[in-house]
Amino acid sequence: MTELSNLSNDPDIRASVIKNMFSRLAPRYDLVNSALSLSLHGRWRKYAVSLANLSNGDSALDVCCGTGDFAFELARIVGPTGRVECVDFSEPMLELARIKANKMGFETTNFTNADAVHLPFKDAEFDCVSIGFGIRNITRPVDALKEMLRVLSPGGRFICLEASQAKNRLVIPLWRVYFCKLTPLIAWILGGDIGAYRYLPESVMGFYTREEFNQILNDVGFSDVSCHDLAFGAACLHIARKPRILD
Repeated sequence: MTELSNLSNDPDIRASVIKNMFSRLAPRYDLVNSALSLSLHGRWRKYAVSLANLSNGDSALDVCCGTGDFAFELARIVGPTGRVECVDFSEPMLELARIKANKMGFETTNFTNADAVHLPFKDAEFDCVSIGFGIRNITRPVDALKEMLRVLSPGGRFICLEASQAKNRLVIPLWRVYFCKLTPLIAWILGGDIGAYRYLPESVMGFYTREEFNQILNDVGFSDVSCHDLAFGAACLHIARKPRILD
């Protein structure tokens, strides 16, 4: 049982525990995630960014950026004349992201310690807003989505890549064994926090279904909402757009 399992439903308490958990994960985060996804998460990010409708010189915001890998894919698209802003509530994650950005030469990528429900940016400031494997860790996801819609420019794209539950009946039993049983063990072998990686399948199983999340995006005010399953549904990519004034 994880420390999250023993908490009340108080979103502020849960947010504090999740923040501390990700700060502990930071040193082994990239290694463990690559192993658990069989290195597929890199391909998923590239595919997601390819659908972001970004061009050289555009601006993008990556929410819950972690160690920055999603942001770097965005930075490759917008180029040196573009702008990529990144926020995360874990300063240890951001420190690793800044080190990676310096090594990779992404000088126009900026990292800020901020909460997803209080983004420190102006209205309609970005051509794209992304969040990768982060929305289910936000204790007030609807409020965060409203914030992301606020800072997105009219016509801009929202892309959300998230772990999900497999849908193929033949794959579901294997997925459950791997995701629920083997994932914490692999994380422990690689030096990760076994409790945190027990939380991972719990958080996925307890999150909205694809259909529910699509409806929330519509209710918040996004348009052209769609989703794409990846790896037999082990991950799901949600795409939406901020309506233009004349929509």
